[in-house]
Amino acid sequence: MFFIYNIISIIASQIVKILAFFSPKMKLFVDGRKDVFSTLQSKISPTDKTIWFHAASLGEYEQGLPVIEKVKIKYPSHKIIVTFFSPSGYEVRKNNTVADVTVYLPLDTKSNAKEFIKLAHPEMVFFIKYEFWPNYLNELKKQEIKTYLISGIFRENQMFFKWYGSFYRNALKTFDYFFVQNEKSKKLIQSIGFTNVKISGDTRFDRVVAILERDNSLDFIEEFKDNKTTIVIGSSWPKDESLLIDYINNSSENVKFIIAPHNIKQEQIDSLYKQIKISKFKYSDYSIETLRKPNLKNYQVFIIDTIGILTKIYSYGDIAYVGGGFGNPGVHNILEPATFGLPIVIGPNYSHFAEATALVNIEGCISIQNQTQLNEAFNLLLQNEDERIEKGHICSTFVQMNKGATDKIINHLNH
Repeated sequence: MFFIYNIISIIASQIVKILAFFSPKMKLFVDGRKDVFSTLQSKISPTDKTIWFHAASLGEYEQGLPVIEKVKIKYPSHKIIVTFFSPSGYEVRKNNTVADVTVYLPLDTKSNAKEFIKLAHPEMVFFIKYEFWPNYLNELKKQEIKTYLISGIFRENQMFFKWYGSFYRNALKTFDYFFVQNEKSKKLIQSIGFTNVKISGDTRFDRVVAILERDNSLDFIEEFKDNKTTIVIGSSWPKDESLLIDYINNSSENVKFIIAPHNIKQEQIDSLYKQIKISKFKYSDYSIETLRKPNLKNYQVFIIDTIGILTKIYSYGDIAYVGGGFGNPGVHNILEPATFGLPIVIGPNYSHFAEATALVNIEGCISIQNQTQLNEAFNLLLQNEDERIEKGHICSTFVQMNKGATDKIINHLNH
């Protein structure tokens, strides 16, 4: 099976090079991997002590960040290496300050795994949530390098739990310890013979709790809000916006809306802007250098066509709508508005996300499927302050009760 897997890996590595001619994202995927080994050679010396973290994409990086930060404190003499598989993670966080080296993970071929691990020579390796690459894991096992899975999630439909999945089950033998998010994952991994597993929870809760301790102030958002009830719409897609725009265009003047779309390409922002019929303003049109500053409190809708400030914006919200719930795999990160105690409205596709499922079940979050349900959810939260406060309290309490995963992982490393 290993032979077949390696043949497929080699063929795949050639196919992506062809696809790179037709896809800008695939071009980043291919080009970004060209200098990985030379980067490691220039930044990691043979005498350096290193610790390696691997994240599939941006979400997994953010999930692992609390652990990376604490490991960095615990092992100050070690260099931290962070790898990404996806361009959507690497391109956004390639200039992060927590890692000493940030690179793409070369494709999982035997030669790549040997070369990467030789140059990185980590003392410990942390895979975040998932991504199990057999050649890398096999090489780590051969070299007896301590390897951990953190914030792991296992599902019944994964190869490990199929009758034909012995090849992938063997790859799991690399791991010294599995830190999983829930009881179901623990039982699944135990069902195939692994006892080195602990429920630590989800490190993303630690990540969002830490947000409360930083300065989240944005003067221009405070000016725009003008002490009025504000709905923050985060990571919206066109399917979300088709419902939201109808509600916004028929809303009371006493309600304000901040929209931070998931995609900030100019044509999509322009389309969104044109569809909104009440007073609106774009972040890109706002500049602190403008001699004649716009009076933001006179506008009812503020479109945030930039990245990096949505989390702070949530701190000014009274209600949150989080997008993605009409697409696949589903809703985006709801923990950021939850940590600020906002009641949350989402679309129907959330079953893949444990935190969203839990918050819907305990009624801190409302899932809607159509225009009528969206209108009813917003009207309820706007008109019934007690309901709004209660749902927000459920959300913030849920986050606080689930923090602590990072410390469980770090404490284990002490043994």
